[in-house]
Amino acid sequence: MIKDLYLYNTLSRKKELFEPVAPPFVGMYVCGPTVYSDSHLGTARMAITFDILYRYLRHLGYNVRYVRNITDVGHLENEVEDSGEDKIAKIARRDKIEPMEVVQRYMNSFHRSMEQLNTLPPSIEPRATGHIIEQQQYIRQIIEAGFAYEENGSVYFDVERYNKKFPYGVLSGRVLDDMQSNTRTLEGQDEKRGAFDFALWKKASPAHIMRWPSPWSDGFPGWHLECSVMSTKYLGEVFDIHGGGMDLIFPHHECEIAQNTAANGKPSVRYWVHNNMVTINGQKMARSLGNFITIDQLLSGDHPVLKQAYSPMTVRFFILQAQYRSTLDFSNEALLSSSVGLQKLMTSIKTLKSLKPSESSTVNVSDLKKRCYEAMNDDLNTPVAIAHLFDGVRIINLINDGKESISAEDLVRLNDLFNVFVYNILGLKEEESAGNEMLGEVINMLLAIRQEAKANKDWATSDRIRDGLVKLGIAVKDRKDGFDWEITR
Repeated sequence: MIKDLYLYNTLSRKKELFEPVAPPFVGMYVCGPTVYSDSHLGTARMAITFDILYRYLRHLGYNVRYVRNITDVGHLENEVEDSGEDKIAKIARRDKIEPMEVVQRYMNSFHRSMEQLNTLPPSIEPRATGHIIEQQQYIRQIIEAGFAYEENGSVYFDVERYNKKFPYGVLSGRVLDDMQSNTRTLEGQDEKRGAFDFALWKKASPAHIMRWPSPWSDGFPGWHLECSVMSTKYLGEVFDIHGGGMDLIFPHHECEIAQNTAANGKPSVRYWVHNNMVTINGQKMARSLGNFITIDQLLSGDHPVLKQAYSPMTVRFFILQAQYRSTLDFSNEALLSSSVGLQKLMTSIKTLKSLKPSESSTVNVSDLKKRCYEAMNDDLNTPVAIAHLFDGVRIINLINDGKESISAEDLVRLNDLFNVFVYNILGLKEEESAGNEMLGEVINMLLAIRQEAKANKDWATSDRIRDGLVKLGIAVKDRKDGFDWEITR
């Protein structure tokens, strides 16, 4: 197995050869959702990105412990200023229900979406509220190390003091002195010693629903703290990979690095991996702009910008057609194109299974396999890997047309290559709906009538059926023993 995997490390800003701390074991932590709303297209991209990394590491023979958290407390509306209402508590107050009802509703929705998109479940899925004691212990460690202070029942991380011993801003490239000179007075600044100090523990106001007793006050943990605590609890003080969306680089992941280094005397993460954002027709996806699309809406077509519903595998294939560090621009045209491409790929696999071997091969399966692995080893370059698979599709069609030949041994290798990359690594799967099955039956019936017309030399009827299907976006290809068809739009 080829294990020369290179990953782009946000910390070093370059691709690095992946070398785990204790091979064959790999520890990977990914920031999961804050469960106060339905999962959206951005959530899908994050989940699929790290599902691919998880699948590929396991394929390479690593024993992976994949930890993805659920944030169910502490994520305030204003993330930088540590101010505003808890996002979950706000929904609970609006709907007059318990916060944990909000959590359960949207956690169930998230899990359903992940299953539809065929992402593998993580090894461990810890929740912030299940680790309050551990978070309080971690705060004590940071206080004892001299990098945190208590003020009016809240505990804050002292960024300026930390920066005198360890550089703050190593992940985002921000320089504290520059940030301080350009900052403005923040809400609650009278409690903080420095503008960029962040909360480790917040004293709860009388109206705050979610609260726990602590040595400092009845309150709740800061949002950044949970990931430092749960990642090191389950993966150790130093572990291999920490992932998430690039929007989390600052302040969330920057604060994690500071917390871990302050508590343990050293950074915890060796490879920081971040996926890029999703845009809608070139515009940033945002609720305020009215172009925010949930996964349920994508699958149902129930959104003003959607022309139709799209299948889960079409959405997954669409996401995989962009390298995870590049911007992914959503459009109906791109989704329709992905649907056509996915169908071509899946149809070719069916054709592959029906191929008959020859005594010798005129195709080079080994070279195709090598190129697919090279693409994946180059920072999970799924669009290039998919392009190579479509080179394989062309080969399959040439063999099926009798223009190329393949030996029994190479036929096994080609089947194995497609099974491994399409199903195991890319995580695609066959999907059929009742509507699709009925459509297929209707098309096959029309083409059978066309075959009879051709046999009777009724060329007018034959051409009328073919041309009518073409106008509907269904291409027909005649073969010696019958016909093939595919939807082209």
